[in-house]
Amino acid sequence: MIYQSAKDWRAASQKKVLLFGMSGLGKTHISNTLRDNGDWFHYSIDYRIGTRYMGEHIADNAKREAMKVPFLRELLMSDSIYIGSNITFNNLAPLSTYLGKPGNPDLGGLPFDEYLLRQDQHRTAEIAALMDTKPFIDRAHDLYGYDHFVCDTGGSICEVVDPSDANDPVMTSLAKNTLMVWIKGSEAHTEELIRRFDRAPKPMCYQPEFLIAAWQEYLAETGSSEAKIDPDAFVRWTYARALAHRQPRYAAMSKWGLTVSAEQIAEVTSTSDFVDLIADSLEAKPATA
Repeated sequence: MIYQSAKDWRAASQKKVLLFGMSGLGKTHISNTLRDNGDWFHYSIDYRIGTRYMGEHIADNAKREAMKVPFLRELLMSDSIYIGSNITFNNLAPLSTYLGKPGNPDLGGLPFDEYLLRQDQHRTAEIAALMDTKPFIDRAHDLYGYDHFVCDTGGSICEVVDPSDANDPVMTSLAKNTLMVWIKGSEAHTEELIRRFDRAPKPMCYQPEFLIAAWQEYLAETGSSEAKIDPDAFVRWTYARALAHRQPRYAAMSKWGLTVSAEQIAEVTSTSDFVDLIADSLEAKPATA
């Protein structure tokens, strides 16, 4: 780890952390809190994916839909209107909408092959955005004068790295340049996330092997054809399985850094609270870890 003790952390002229864990446990909230203090640069992986690496895909998809409307088609063909994404740190809907869900097109679903293609696009983009962390640390410091840096990762980070491989290029780069912090949820948090997802199912990113196996199992279980699958029903059915799939992967990643609980994160209301929490966690962890 780049900080071996609480003393090292508190004395560091540059504090650089990366937050990871399930979506909905406070990564973006903490990042916003640190950024709003004025001394921290907030690097959002999902924002970077949606702007730098998938922005054209998102915009082209919107244009493709607009071209189906004669009125909009005419304006687009004459360069009279512009269609683009207005993605923000706190509104990632353009990216989610592009990723979509597989199933019945009459219910907004995508053909499974197209869905797999978009998943692969996201996987490639996420790896690239994660590898941009070090350049953004330098950019934040040299260009904007920020001493401190927080990387706010997406929940799918565990799907694109192999934490069991000591030479994994993404994990190696991240651990070399940031203190990796797992925000660990409890069973109660998982149950609440599942309830929340059931009310408003959203697109997700999955490890390809997991996704293909889940799709085949769901088709067999329901006895339905691809074109008749309810997209929301499939992602609801998959969500709890995806969380269970991710948990051991997050745990393996945590060996490269620290673990804090979602309850501890919920109590953080200021930069000083966060600095204290990390210091306490480092104090509790063996220095040789």
